[in-house]
This record gives sequence, C-alpha cells and structure tokens, in this order.
Amino acid sequence: MAADFDLFIIGGGINGCGIARDAAGRGLRVGLAEMGDLASATSSASTKLFHGGLRYLEFLEFRLVREALIEREILLSICPHISRPMRFVLPLSPEMRFESMTPVSRILARLMPWTKGRRPVAMIRAGLFLYDWMGGRRLLPGTRSLRLDREPEGAPLEPRFRRAFEYSDGWVDDARLVVLNARDAAERGATILTRTKVISARRVGDLWEIEAEGPGGRLTIAARALVNASGPWAGQVIEDVARLPSTDRLRLVRGSHIVTRRLFDHDKAYFFQGGDGRIIFAIPYEQDFTLIGTTDQDHPDPDTRPECSEAEISYLIGFANSYFRKDIAREDIVWTYSGVRPLHEEGEASATAASRDYTLRLDAAGAPLLNVFGGKITTYRKLAEAALDLLAPNLPGRSGGWTRLAPLPGGDFPVGGTMAIAAELRLDYPFLSLALAHRLARAYGTDGAIILGQAKDMSELGPDFGAGLTAAEVRWLMDKEFAQTAEDVLWRRSKLGLRLDAEQVERLEAWMAAQA
Repeated sequence: MAADFDLFIIGGGINGCGIARDAAGRGLRVGLAEMGDLASATSSASTKLFHGGLRYLEFLEFRLVREALIEREILLSICPHISRPMRFVLPLSPEMRFESMTPVSRILARLMPWTKGRRPVAMIRAGLFLYDWMGGRRLLPGTRSLRLDREPEGAPLEPRFRRAFEYSDGWVDDARLVVLNARDAAERGATILTRTKVISARRVGDLWEIEAEGPGGRLTIAARALVNASGPWAGQVIEDVARLPSTDRLRLVRGSHIVTRRLFDHDKAYFFQGGDGRIIFAIPYEQDFTLIGTTDQDHPDPDTRPECSEAEISYLIGFANSYFRKDIAREDIVWTYSGVRPLHEEGEASATAASRDYTLRLDAAGAPLLNVFGGKITTYRKLAEAALDLLAPNLPGRSGGWTRLAPLPGGDFPVGGTMAIAAELRLDYPFLSLALAHRLARAYGTDGAIILGQAKDMSELGPDFGAGLTAAEVRWLMDKEFAQTAEDVLWRRSKLGLRLDAEQVERLEAWMAAQA
C-alpha cells in the first residue's frame, strides 16, 4: 500500500489547520479531515484575543505567558487585516480578589494575611511590569496609569472607579484565522476535506490506514503519520477511532459570551476583576456591539452542544453591571455563544485553574501518531512548529519552520494598514460605501480588490443579500474559503449574522444551494 499523504490531520480547528499550513510549507503531502465546517467548534467561540494571559501569572505559568506574549506580536504582523492591537483598561477597586486556589493567592495569604484575598494594587502593577517585559515588545505600547475621573475611558464606568491601568494585547477574528490557515495550506498543496468524519484509523505496516465518511461517500486513505488535533474529541479519536490505550485525559471547560449593543464609544476594551477572583472582558465588537465574557464551567462531554445558560447570562450581566454606570438587561443581548475548551487534565481543583498550555504526545510504536491536547489560539503557530519538530525524525529530509515571517493570505501589508487598504478600495471602486470598504479591508486585506475584480458598480457584484454581502463575495468564500452554507458565511467567515434578517438568510441559502 502506497502512502497518499506524508501527514494526515484529524480536526479543522486552529491547531489542525495551523499544523497543515506549516507542514505543507515544508514540502510534506498533507491531508486534513474536519467532520463539520472549519472552526465550527472551539476555534470560533473564543474571546477573540491574541494575548499573553495576564491572569496566568497568578498560576506561575511563566513559560506559557512568555511564549504567548512573543507570539502575540508575530501573529499581529502576519495577519494585520483580521487582527489589530488593542488597549485594555483595568479599573482598580478594593473589592478585587484572587481566585482562592492560585499559587500566588496562597503565597500572599501566608506573607500578607491582612490582605484577606484582595489583589493589592502594587502586585497588579508588578504583574503588568512583568507582562510588558517578558514578551520583548516591539509593536505594542507599555502599561500606563489612568485617572478615570479625568479620562474618557472612565465615562461608561461607575464613578467609584477613579484609577486604572491601561495595557496592550490584541484582537483577532478567530474563525477567519482558522480559515486563512486552511486556505494557505491548500494553496501550498494540502488537501482540505470538510464535512468528512474519520471513523477508523489503524496501523498497517509502517502506514496508517484511515477510513472516512464524506459528502461523496466512504474514503480510504493511507498516510505515513497521523495527527489527532480534534480538540474536545481528542480522547474519542484515541479510544474509538484509533482504538489505542491512553493515560491522557481532557477536562472540558465551557466558556460562554454575550453580545450587546455597543456600550461605550471608544475603541479600547475593559478588563474587569470580580469579587470571586474571576475576570471578564468587555470588548468593542463588529463596530456596533460589545462582547462580554467569558465564563469557566465544566462541560459534560464533547457531543453535548455548548450553550450559554441562563445562569451564565445572569452571571455575566451582573458582573458587567458591577462596573458599568448604566446597567444592561437581558433584552439588551443580541447574541450569545459558547465554546468548549479541551484542557489537559492535571488534577486542578476548578475549571478556572486548569492550565491553558498545550501538551503533545507522540506515539511512535509503529506509524507515528501525534495527539494534541489543550492550547490557546495565541500559541497555535508555536504549537504547530513543536508538533512538526516532534514528527521530524519520522518524516526526514524536510525544511524547517517558516511561518514566523510569512503573512497569511491578504495580510501582506504593515500592522495598522487596514485604513489605507480601505482608502485604496474606495479610490479604485468609488461605488463602495465607507462601511463596506472598511469591512472588506478588515476581512480580506489585499484580497479585497481581487474579490471586486473589474466591477464598475454594485450591480456588477451580483445580488446583495444584505449588509453589503454580494454574490461576488459569497462566490469567493465558496471557491477559496471552503464555505458551503449560509451559516458558514454568516457566523464563521463573517459575523454578518448579526445584521441579516431571516428572509435575507433564506435567500442566501437558496442562492448558495443553486451554485453548489
């Protein structure tokens, strides 16, 4: 039996697509199967941040924080269209508490028992100093102090908040990050199979024989190495698909978010600390909305669809209302979403304490199997490099890492350049509205002009399904970005689902079905 692929990957989330891109760029023959749409699970349900994880310092996860801080700037540089630097305002309050089981809280309880679990301002400033220093910042400004009673950032907050720190991290369109990695992998020769479920994998000699069910029926695939990057389903793939023993266990943690109408006028985000030791973010979202999250709740199993419960909604509303001057109510919420984080189980006492670090396990007892556990979106590129380094002895003669400086499709322009891209689009296509030019620049970067082609007016882009979404753009998403349904387009390739009504969605679905 001859190998169809050097490397076959199960899972079309950020880790699977990141590994596929890196491997294809090293000259490997790569295949990837995703049982749903790309980024249809965890990787489209994050808090949309490239960040080091300021609160992970309380768990003394210095390696993870340093790696993530370094990666933060690399990723901002290779996808400046779908990401951007963002400033975070951290209001200070005597009510702020540590999560009771963190290493730092236990140390502080011994050394400074009079603090009674509070986060001292001096310790927060020390943590931010570490945060600024550990990542070797080049693009992002450092921390500064704010007087909220004198600055516009204080206007949306209750007047009792008078001081704050402001620091840097980044925002990213998580689902588009996944899709662009998959697209780049495909352009470098990888085969990307969506809506294709791997049902069995077994070692036959020095190869993996893989059975999968896809839109065209059953497939039999042979590969020299197999990567299990199936996220919450990683344990099921090991036990039920590959039928191998494993001592690794996942802790499934649900993170839920609410989206409201825009709550403040500036473009900075807020980092709120609660009396229970937890934190949430309030982030400007899709121009007209505010994203609030996240929660940390243990989740029963990967096949139970994660949904934002009424208890989580009440928790997030109450948390936000303890900071904002004007209370938000249940009817202010326009959308909720939830995702399941597959964290490597290491016996932590709570879902909040479970590590966000990744673990790679190589089973080389025959054709190699690499199992991927955990991880966070900010470290996906580094995870992919580490995965291929582990596999290198089994796949010799290939080039090394290359993704550090290589922009993702459409991202070949400097950080902060999306306004210039939008201006160029309006110059070349004067029929575009300002809002549409900005949306195309933020979603597609330099590919925006390719989508518009030789169009002289909006009618030449085909039917408009609403919010400026035209047939030309949808055709691009189907041809280049693996979209097959209206949901793929409206909730993962974009967030235009927030703007289209039911009739518009139905019209889009019918048009896509006719094209297919």
